[in-house]
Amino acid sequence: MRPLLELASRATCLSAFADFEADILAGRSLVWIAWNGRAIEAAAATSLINSDLGRVCVITLCAGRAMKRWLKLVDRIEAYARDEGCGRIRIFGRKGWLRVLEGYEARHVVMDKLLV
Repeated sequence: MRPLLELASRATCLSAFADFEADILAGRSLVWIAWNGRAIEAAAATSLINSDLGRVCVITLCAGRAMKRWLKLVDRIEAYARDEGCGRIRIFGRKGWLRVLEGYEARHVVMDKLLV
């Protein structure tokens, strides 16, 4: 599971994997796995934050293979978020997720400039 989460972290470089890992180990983030009965096919991490718009569940990491088999499990993360009083889900990830996640839209962008 750790290699999948590291892969997701490296894909975006939005934060250091060590920070994600520390949040998971301290119980500030949850890890979700898609298990096919023999192996882990995908792993994701979520954290709950407070914003001026209310409580938000953030999917901070997600990576795996055979996406068609586990993508529908996002519904369970959404149910968990509702149960925890969240009014929205936010995803920190690559823009490509917009093509496969129904009902999600890009509301903001993250801009980067390399300073030399």
